[in-house]
Amino acid sequence: MNGWTSDEIERVAAAEELQLATRRRDGTLRNALPVWVVRHGDDLYVRSVNGRGATWFRGALATGEGHVRAGGVDRDVSFVETDDLKEEIDAAYQAKYGRRYPSIVPSIVSDKARSAAVKLVPH
Repeated sequence: MNGWTSDEIERVAAAEELQLATRRRDGTLRNALPVWVVRHGDDLYVRSVNGRGATWFRGALATGEGHVRAGGVDRDVSFVETDDLKEEIDAAYQAKYGRRYPSIVPSIVSDKARSAAVKLVPH
């Protein structure tokens, strides 16, 4: 199956957090860690609050492959680095997390985090 089903994208987008595991070069998965996920149109995005130097982000770029779990959805994905839609993704983070985490959201919409964004493309 290629692409998200409408049910999958809705469930993942509604989840508070996404469990993300990057794939090592030998094909095994690293330990999953929680990240915030947002939807824009029919795509899902994550950012590294710690920027491009974060271990998970470097791992995502190294192999471009991993696994995500959220909202009852469990999928292998490709990580596609993106520099597009910065304002739209900022708005999605503000809309989803801004009221509940007003002191944290500024870090995920910072220039540091904006430089470390990937689109999740399911296999």
